[in-house]
Amino acid sequence: MSLTPRRIGRIALGFFFRGLLLLVPVTLMFWAVWQALAFLDGLIKTDIPGLGLLILVGGITVVGWLGSTLLFQPLVALGDDLLQRIPFLKTLYGALKDLVEAIVGNKRKFDRPVLVRLGSGYDVERLGFITQDDLSHLGVGPEKVAVYLPHAFNWSGNLFIIPVRNITPLDTRAADVMKFVVSGGVSQVDDDAE
Repeated sequence: MSLTPRRIGRIALGFFFRGLLLLVPVTLMFWAVWQALAFLDGLIKTDIPGLGLLILVGGITVVGWLGSTLLFQPLVALGDDLLQRIPFLKTLYGALKDLVEAIVGNKRKFDRPVLVRLGSGYDVERLGFITQDDLSHLGVGPEKVAVYLPHAFNWSGNLFIIPVRNITPLDTRAADVMKFVVSGGVSQVDDDAE
């Protein structure tokens, strides 16, 4: 097989695209981490690069430690109570607090992955997470549950109230399901992760 200029061009183009496939995800990840760290470092202005980030992380850690001591728990409860009384801030604060608690707190909510049939007569299903079983506070009967359906390539999603009969629990790690959904279905489930 002779190497014609056209064949050499195709081979070079193939190597170029393979290089893109290898470098673009890594470059974007490093760029996103760099931008996030630069943003966080810039929140506290200092002349030494990285010192603002170090002060920020240290300050958050100290506040977390103080908030867990018996001495400061009444102050935290008082501040929480105060924020719960201000009309607009009450809604915003409550939602953000619940979201942060659901992701990183002790009450993790995205830990029950399910497959959701979008309706009878449809063969289309979506991956999601049951966030609440009891919706009686909304006036919804026990035959429905709250399911969060995340979007691909985005940290957003929709909350749907789904009939229980349309839910299929999945026997897999919630983190793997979230990674699969957010990646648009291109990520593989890690076999060795636990």
